[in-house]
Amino acid sequence: MGSGRVLGVDACRAGWVGIALRGGGEPAGYTAPFIQDLVAAALADGPLDAIAIDMPIGLADAGRRQADVLARKALGPRWASIFVTPVRAALGADGYQAASEANRRLAGEGISRQAFALLAKVADVDRWIHAAPARAVEAHPELSFAALAGAPLSSRKSTWAGAAERRSLLERAGIVIPADLGRAGAQAAVDDVLDAAAVAWTARRVAAGSARPRPDPPERFSDGIPCAIWT
Repeated sequence: MGSGRVLGVDACRAGWVGIALRGGGEPAGYTAPFIQDLVAAALADGPLDAIAIDMPIGLADAGRRQADVLARKALGPRWASIFVTPVRAALGADGYQAASEANRRLAGEGISRQAFALLAKVADVDRWIHAAPARAVEAHPELSFAALAGAPLSSRKSTWAGAAERRSLLERAGIVIPADLGRAGAQAAVDDVLDAAAVAWTARRVAAGSARPRPDPPERFSDGIPCAIWT
């Protein structure tokens, strides 16, 4: 029998922020510069049944990942919140131009500055994933919030209306984020905390066996990692 405890993870300025859920208990917050340290901090408070991370897991050797294509289609007007994941060869490229050229050669398109800025975080997860201490999957908060609401949200997460709507959806799902999250609350932005909580909701569904991947079944590339975005 599992512990009933799960972790949702999102990138933030401090590195990573995590929200752990356990049954009807109060959510707990964590922050750390590297994913390994964040998960270790969460594990210090108890075992985890599943971890959901808002970061690409499994990198294509060429072309686009179906996970990104299907997620963009599912989000409709909010499709731009899904960055197209660079190919694996771009991960080790020396600088933006080299990464964009590698992607253009293997996928027929360059990469955005925003996608390039995430490559260090992608690499952090890529190094860690094979030794993950619990089942770890890729999730995306906008897909999680769309599932909670029954449709993609119209408000942007960086607005007051967007934060209020997202917090309300989490509370309706039984996830009431406390005012005091300790260091995580002091270091992570409001939208990062809400995003981590949303993918924690997906992690809870993964642990329960009710989450579904896009694509289904997941793709596999040369890295051997099942590649899908779970909701």
